[in-house]
Amino acid sequence: MREKSGNRVRFRMAALLLCALVGGSPSIAQEMTTSLVDIHQGSPLSDRARSLGNGGYELQNGTFVSFNQWYRASWVDMHVDLLTQITEDTGVLWGFGTGEEGEKYRIAPSLKLGFLTQMHPNPNSTLSLSFTTTFGGKLTEKSCEADYGDFGTYSVNCRLAASQMAPEETLKYLVNAKPESQHLWLNYRVTF
Repeated sequence: MREKSGNRVRFRMAALLLCALVGGSPSIAQEMTTSLVDIHQGSPLSDRARSLGNGGYELQNGTFVSFNQWYRASWVDMHVDLLTQITEDTGVLWGFGTGEEGEKYRIAPSLKLGFLTQMHPNPNSTLSLSFTTTFGGKLTEKSCEADYGDFGTYSVNCRLAASQMAPEETLKYLVNAKPESQHLWLNYRVTF
């Protein structure tokens, strides 16, 4: 007889609890399977961070400073989506995003949770409904310390440090964006 690992026991306990909550039988929890639905790198927020790297400014001594180096990451936010089947027509959608970080921005890690259910109005058709919500994954832009010579050093929006705007005014334009947090899908499929 094999000894059960702690993780497997905890997973089965969570599966039994989940089945109790959604009305499934405990025997189903023992047979639940988890499948990989999607895995990809990048997101609209990753694209937005990259677009912040367009442009640059010239220092007083004529040296060009490119924004590109500040909005580049060695690791792009990776998303993994999984489906744990509870019954023949019901499952829990879940997943995570790893987040990413560059010198002047950060995308926080994220967690996705949801459900999928389907019914068959007739033998040749399937009506499915799924809903997911994402927690975390926020994009935040970091400020810079800019030396304005005789005027002093200020915390500023890096991209607007050379603008005509007052240094403290530039901070209002730091990017602080949330990902799309909820998705609802309704799908009807007919097979001929």
